[in-house]
Amino acid sequence: MIYISAVGLVNALGNGPDEIAANLTRGVAPGMRIRRGWLQNQDAVLGGVEGELPAIPDSYAAHRTRNNQLLLAALAQIQPAVDDAIARFGRERIAVVLGTSTSGLDEGDEHVRLTQNGEASLHWQYSQQELGDPSRFLANWLTLEGPAYTLSTACSSSARAIISGRRLIDAGLVDIAIVGGADTLSRMPVNGFNSLESLSTTLCEPFGRDRRGITIGEAAALMVLTREPQPVALLGVGESSDAYHISAPHPQGEGAIHAMTQALNDGGIKPDEVGYINLHGTATPLNDRIESQVVHDLFGDTVPCSSTKHLTGHTLGAAGITEAALSWLILTRDLPLPAQDFDRYAPDPRLAACGLLHQTVALKKAAIMSNSFAFGGNNVSILLGRVS
Repeated sequence: MIYISAVGLVNALGNGPDEIAANLTRGVAPGMRIRRGWLQNQDAVLGGVEGELPAIPDSYAAHRTRNNQLLLAALAQIQPAVDDAIARFGRERIAVVLGTSTSGLDEGDEHVRLTQNGEASLHWQYSQQELGDPSRFLANWLTLEGPAYTLSTACSSSARAIISGRRLIDAGLVDIAIVGGADTLSRMPVNGFNSLESLSTTLCEPFGRDRRGITIGEAAALMVLTREPQPVALLGVGESSDAYHISAPHPQGEGAIHAMTQALNDGGIKPDEVGYINLHGTATPLNDRIESQVVHDLFGDTVPCSSTKHLTGHTLGAAGITEAALSWLILTRDLPLPAQDFDRYAPDPRLAACGLLHQTVALKKAAIMSNSFAFGGNNVSILLGRVS
């Protein structure tokens, strides 16, 4: 069994486990606010990480991006566990597997804007926006010599990083895997989702009657995976690919069902042993309809579930690790399960009944499932649980 020994995270809920746990319990996200300049001629609610981030020195100028600053902020929270792993297992026995969809794209965008205005970009380097840069940067920063690579499968990227880290340990290639992901607010995805008519300029309404689309956020989270027993384990994982449509899920949710079933089987967990499902819950018409239906088909309407994207925004390539990290917080700190924000908007009565929480309740069972469904029908389900 693979265990989680440390977690670091930053997102619109706050900077670090203590602040995020407190705000998750209160249902308050300080970083979710109206922001100007991301859309042409229109403001939008976006989720940002507030406050100062760690600086990247000149010696790492080729990696100087906000994306990597977010990673450093998450790393600072798990540094003692990383240092202990290096001392005990050696630098060649530690892997870094991350997920992202933007990397340093925003810095590239700024470079293009400056160039178009006839100005010189003093800081931009092409390597900053390469998708492999986050893992390369983190491995170099920690002077690690084990496998280091980045996955980019849209919104399932960092959930797949968790699975890949587990595989590296199971294969005997490493003893420790630092897994996670980061994505930064960037004009391209914000305007891209807006062009697909999938962006809500107001705060998103998962499973709401009048939902209009996603609210984009930025975040980073890191987990340390190990074979050594810890209070919370990675019980099971599942992954699938619909290959049905580039931006729409399979109409019967076949891939989503397969990923969730695979995770249950991998963990030897029955549906009625799951205490909470953190839904992908994007607040787009198709995703919420299909996810509610497949959860109903597999679990009925008795397993508590909700989407937390109204509190973090949809953090794209960082969504999988962000929501797995929130699940870890719930398990380790006995936090109440987050309710859907139905005090703010009306639920959609046309959706299949699937245990959506209208108010916070206590977690009554030891296992949590977290779903991440991406473009191209790329589906991942992660099962975390307390172990005795």
